[in-house]
Parts: sequence; C-alpha cells; structure tokens
Amino acid sequence: MKIINVTQENVERLGFFCYMSKKKSIGYQRKLAWLEKRFVEGMKIRMLQPPERGFIEYVPGEYAWRTVDAKGYMFIHCLWVVGRSKGKGYATALLNECIRDAAAAKLKGVATVTSENNWLVSRHLLEKHGFERVDEVKPSFSLMVKRFGKARLPSFVDNWSHVRRRFSKGLTVFRSDQCPYIEDGTNKAVDVARKAGIRSRVVDLEDASQVRQLSPSPYGVFSIVLHGELISYHYLLERDLAPLLH
Repeated sequence: MKIINVTQENVERLGFFCYMSKKKSIGYQRKLAWLEKRFVEGMKIRMLQPPERGFIEYVPGEYAWRTVDAKGYMFIHCLWVVGRSKGKGYATALLNECIRDAAAAKLKGVATVTSENNWLVSRHLLEKHGFERVDEVKPSFSLMVKRFGKARLPSFVDNWSHVRRRFSKGLTVFRSDQCPYIEDGTNKAVDVARKAGIRSRVVDLEDASQVRQLSPSPYGVFSIVLHGELISYHYLLERDLAPLLH
C-alpha cells in the first residue's frame, strides 16, 4: 500500500479522489478551483494508490470549512475509504498521516466534526485512535479531538439558530465548493422546491470565515433550510427530499 501526496503541482493530473470519472462536470471543476486557493493555506490531501480507494483531506484549523474555532489544530474535512479497500487498515494509515503532519508542525492536535449519518466519518473509528468527544450538537454531530498535551480545546461556533431565523421563509440552500457532490445536491434541492411550489434561494459560502458566520449547521459547507429549520446537511435524492417539503 502506497499513499500519494496530492499537491498544487499534480492535482490536475492525479485528481482529488471524488468525482474522478466526472472531471468535466461543474462540481469537479469548482472543487479543483477551490483547491488551488486551499493549498496556499496549508491544505493536505493524501490518497491511496490505485487500485486501493480512499483519501483524507485536512487543513490548519483557522482555515477549516466547518463551524468551529480550531485555531492551532489540524482539522480533517474528509476521511473516506470505500469498496474492497475497507477493512484493511487504510483508514488508520491515512489518519496517521494527518497526526504525524500535525505533530511535525508543532500544532496542538487534530480535530474533526463527525456524524452518525451521511458524509462524515464515524466517531467510533476516531475513538479507537485516541480522539475524545469534546462537544456535541443534536441530532448527530460531535466535535472530536486528539489533543497533544494540555492544549486548549477547540469548540463549535454556534451561530446556527441566528442564521436559521434570518432565512425563515422558503427553502434556502447553503453551499460551497469544498465537495464536488454539492453542486448536484444544490441543483436537486432547488428543483424539488420548484416542483413543490416553494420559493428557493442559494447562499454561496466563499471562505472559511463565511462558513463560521453564515452556515446553519456544524457541517458548514452544505445545508438545506426550510422555513428556518435545518432539514439536511447532506445530499438528498428527490424521493427523500420531496416528503420533507410537505
């Protein structure tokens, strides 16, 4: 097993794991442009060498695209191992890459937001590797931390209720380019709202600061709010979203 270091110099050739079969899609191209800016901020992507399939994406905490105050920590956006690569210890290997980089940079530790639902790593994997749950938010979010020494713990930035009240009418999609699936998820939500006769709007989150200020959920980079209530932070198919609008 070999782990590939994806950099600003080779990302166009190697890709970033997700949407590799759809490189001409809007979602892929927007993520690629997003990464060009993030590498300058210290973004790291490590991928398993094919035919194994998995990757990890992490960044210094002050640039984390989640609603967290994690300055001084390395922050994991994504950790994903799929298909036949599961169960071989690759998630541990990728996680250890991040932990080593954080220690080498003399940071305070490693942090991430988890959920038992979709799109975020399960906290149980992290607990096996010394992470502790330091905060939680209903219905399913946890802030997980592996702290080096006695450093100050990171925390959630809780603007969620305030943000939701500002968007109390119709359907609002908060989106960013951090994940290539978000483009399709946004279009799907807007289309379903149109079919249901509900007015919709899209709020673009363009930097980590805006995520902390404007996102209505801990996940940060994608949320669907209906009449001021969070109904999802992840991609929903029409058959799953339509019943929530009635």
